Amino acid sequence: MWLRLNLRHRIYAILTALVIITISGGLVMVWYTYRMERLFSGIIGRDLVGFQVAAALEASLVHQKGFVSYYYLDGDPEWLRRLGEYRQIFKERLREAEILSDTPRQQEILESIRSEYNEYIQIKDRVIDYYKTGQRKALADVHPQLRELFFHIVDQCEVYKHIFTDQIQEARAEAHDQAEQLRYVAGAAILLELLLALFLAFVLVSHILGPVRRLTLAAEGGEGPGRIDNEITALSRSVRGLIQDAGQVHLELERSREHLLQSEKMALVGKLAAGTAHSIRNPLTSVKMRLFSLGRSLVLSDTQKEDFEVISQEIRHIDTIVQNFLEFSRPPKLQFQEISPSTVVDMALQLLSHRLDAYDATVTLQRSNPLPTISGDPEQLKEVLVNLIVNACEAMGRGGAIVIREETAVLPRVGKAAVIHLSDNGPGMSEAVAAKAVQPFFTTKDEGTGLGLSIALRILEEHEGTLNIQSAEGEGATFTIALPVKGADT
Repeated sequence: MWLRLNLRHRIYAILTALVIITISGGLVMVWYTYRMERLFSGIIGRDLVGFQVAAALEASLVHQKGFVSYYYLDGDPEWLRRLGEYRQIFKERLREAEILSDTPRQQEILESIRSEYNEYIQIKDRVIDYYKTGQRKALADVHPQLRELFFHIVDQCEVYKHIFTDQIQEARAEAHDQAEQLRYVAGAAILLELLLALFLAFVLVSHILGPVRRLTLAAEGGEGPGRIDNEITALSRSVRGLIQDAGQVHLELERSREHLLQSEKMALVGKLAAGTAHSIRNPLTSVKMRLFSLGRSLVLSDTQKEDFEVISQEIRHIDTIVQNFLEFSRPPKLQFQEISPSTVVDMALQLLSHRLDAYDATVTLQRSNPLPTISGDPEQLKEVLVNLIVNACEAMGRGGAIVIREETAVLPRVGKAAVIHLSDNGPGMSEAVAAKAVQPFFTTKDEGTGLGLSIALRILEEHEGTLNIQSAEGEGATFTIALPVKGADT
C-alpha cells in the first residue's frame, strides 16, 4: 500500500500522522489536568478538611484534660468555664466530622467517640463534684477509669484522623501512578514523532533533496558538492538560464525559419527570373524597338495616339516587373564611393521630376546643410529613394505632398549617421501591414510585385544602414533611412 502512494501522498500521510500524534498528546495532557484538578479538589474538599477536623477534635479533647486539675489546685472557677467552652468546641467538631463522614467505617468510629465522650463527660462531672465535696477516696477510685476512657477516645480520634491520612496517601499514590502513565504515553509519543520525523527527513532527502542536488549539479555543469551553498537558489538560477536560453533558441529558430523561407523564395524567384529573362525580355525588347520605329513613322489620330501610348506604358510596366525580378534574384555588385546622401536626394528628385508633375505632387526639401559624406553606391541609393517616392505618389494619388527632411544623428545600432526622413500625407497603413511591408512579394497594390521595399531594405543593409517605417491608418507614412557616416565611431 505504501509503495503505491506517490511522493506527495507519502509526505501528506507522514505529516498527518505527526499532527494526529501531536493533537492526541495535547488532548491527553488536557484530560490529565482535569483529572488532577478533580483529584486535588477531592483531597482539599473532603480528605484534608476531614483531617483538620479530626486533629481539632483531638486537640479540644486534650485541652479538657487539665482544667479540672487546675481547678483542684487553685479553686478558680475560670477553669471550669473554659472547660465548658472546650466541651462545646469538641461537640461542634464532632458534628462537623459527622457531616464529612461518608463511609460506614467513619460513622462507626464517630459514634463510638460520641458515646465514649458522653460517658467521659459524666465521669468528669462526678470528679468535679468529688473535688468540691473533698471525697478524695472516691477520686482515687474514679481516676483510673477516667484516664482509660480519655486515652481510648484519643486513640479513636487518631484512628479517625488516620482514615483521612490514608485517603490522602491513596490520592497521592493515584496521582503518582497517573503521572507515571502520562510520562510513558508522552515518551512513547515523543519517540514515535521522532521516528516519523526521521522517516520524513529520509523521504525528503532521498526523494527530493538528493535528486534536486544532483539536478542542480548537472545544471551547474558538474561542479563539486562544495561549490553549491543553496541547491534551490542554484537550481532556480539554472532553470531561469535554461528558460532564457530556450527563449533565445526559439528566437534564433524563428529567425532561421524566416531566413530559410526567404532563401527559398529567393531561389524560386531566381529560377523564375532566369526563365523570365530568357523567355520574355528578348522578345519584349524587340517589341519596344518596333513600337519606337512605328511611333516615328506612322501618322496616327488622337485616339490612335492614346491607344499607342497606353500600349507603350504597359510594355514599360512589364519591363519594370522583369527588371525587379532580375534585381531581386541577382543583385548587382555595389560600386562604393564617397558621396553625400544629399546629392543622391537631388539626383532622385531630378530623375522623377516628370513623374511628380504627372501626379501633381508637391515635394518639400528641408535641408540646413548637406549631409556628411558616406561610403555607398549612388545608383543603388538613388534606386531606394526613387522606389520610396514612387510608392508615396501611388499611395497619395494626385495632389499629394511629400516632405523630405535631412539631419545628422547618433543612433543606437548605427552610430553617427546621415538620416533622411521621407513623409507623405497618404492614407497610411496599419501596424500589421507596416510590419509586413518589407517582406518579399507582400503588396497592397493591385498590380504590384511586392519587391520594391524588400529590394530597398536589402540595398540599405548592404550599406550597413537601416530602414524604419512609421505609419498609422489615415495619418500618412514616414520612411526613415539611416546611413553610417564614413569614419564615424559606431
